Amino acid sequence: MRILGIESSCDETAAAVVEDGSRLLSNVVNSQIDIHSAFGGVVPEVAARSHLEVILPVIDRAVVEAYVVGHPEFIGVEGEDLRKSAWAEVDAIACTTMPGLIGSLLIGSLTARTLARLKNKPFYPVHHVEAHVYANFLTRESPPEFPMLALIVSGGHSQIVLFRNHGDYQMIGQTQDDAVGEAFDKVAKILGLPYPGGPSIAAAAESGNPHKYHFPKAKMSGEYDFSFSGLKTAVLRTVQSECGQDHTFPSSGLAELLNDEQRHDFAASFRFVAIETLVDKIIAAFHEFAPKSVVIAGGVAADRELRRQLSEKSPIKIAFPEPKFCTDNAAMVASLGFFMAQKVAPADPKNIEILPSISMTKTAWNLRA
Repeated sequence: MRILGIESSCDETAAAVVEDGSRLLSNVVNSQIDIHSAFGGVVPEVAARSHLEVILPVIDRAVVEAYVVGHPEFIGVEGEDLRKSAWAEVDAIACTTMPGLIGSLLIGSLTARTLARLKNKPFYPVHHVEAHVYANFLTRESPPEFPMLALIVSGGHSQIVLFRNHGDYQMIGQTQDDAVGEAFDKVAKILGLPYPGGPSIAAAAESGNPHKYHFPKAKMSGEYDFSFSGLKTAVLRTVQSECGQDHTFPSSGLAELLNDEQRHDFAASFRFVAIETLVDKIIAAFHEFAPKSVVIAGGVAADRELRRQLSEKSPIKIAFPEPKFCTDNAAMVASLGFFMAQKVAPADPKNIEILPSISMTKTAWNLRA
């Protein structure tokens, strides 16, 4: 079964075709990082306009590229007959409809729903955060087994979820304030590093001392909950002190007072503690719930320090998605759409609402009887 996935929840416009939940046939991503880097973060209105400009060409390319995989004689061929044949091999459409930026979700959802009706394809609405987990089912001969423990870490989400089966899951821990990726972005801004913060802090940290500055870990009442706002504030106060300023000095003026050695040491020290916080929680959860597999998902899953610490401390082998599947993409949406299609009826595209803010705790679709 071939699923066309469509993703536009934030600042990537993406479409992909995946066969049987794991075989990648096409994966097209149009990133807006260059646009938003000038603003130091995503501007929702700009993101929506960019989606509107490129979404149809992105989908068209994904559908045609998937068709050409099995029909190489059509490489370089154009025309409506080719597109008609390519669409005939798409069995269903899955699209992110929650959560995300409202304008961005609207563009992707309206496009996907319209195509589902025009092409007479079954439609499956997908939760973006849940989809990140399914990056671990792509291009693998041996998919993760259930029960499965997932650490989902990105710019907007930090949570630990126990999956009993596809669509049957329980949230056991989540951030109570900033997501870890959001903390990376904010600390990068303090240090004068470019957006997005994850890759820029990782690059700066490579030549820094991770033990130069000692930052605290939050103590939470929920055993598997996270908090990163205190860590972010600790970095800010330490940078102010290191620069000879008090707490009233604006964070926007600190970067120019730092030298490269300080900047790299701050990046490395922050990164080490932030990642160690994640690692400690997921390993503790593993010991309590004894899952058959553990997977890491989301943009922060690409961080080499996270992979290093987990490889050293984890009692079992942990599955990481390929780096290209860690950030937002439509292949993960298509993979999840396939497993949904095995268990639940398709949705009516005329009656789908986008949900900019909704927890996975409210969207489990295959709960046990």
